[in-house]
Amino acid sequence: MIFKYISLEEILRLHFQLIKDFGGSHGVRDENRLKSVVEAPKQIAFGKEQYPAVCEKAAVYAQNIIGDHPFSDGNKRTAITVCGIFLLRNDKKLTVKPKDLEDFAIKIATNHLDIKEIAEWLEAHIA
Repeated sequence: MIFKYISLEEILRLHFQLIKDFGGSHGVRDENRLKSVVEAPKQIAFGKEQYPAVCEKAAVYAQNIIGDHPFSDGNKRTAITVCGIFLLRNDKKLTVKPKDLEDFAIKIATNHLDIKEIAEWLEAHIA
């Protein structure tokens, strides 16, 4: 399958819009971490895709934005938005309420969920 990834410019635009709409501080805290967020879902090790499934790739976006904290503010909002848009671009749709997404983003941050745990949750909540 050929995946439709999200570019650095798109992530920056999404983040800017989320801060504009919901409040918080604009700004990139760590540009290198942000660049790694863009590349991480595409990782290949020893000639093999590290994250071959769509939910794994979406989970990588979510975990890396939340865990690496590349923005000054709004990391969880940006992470969940990027994750959801990536899924939509690849013909999957999250089927949960915004409050459940917010709670899940907090759970990723506080419980330090790994890629597998996030991907399993996503898989259970997509159509």
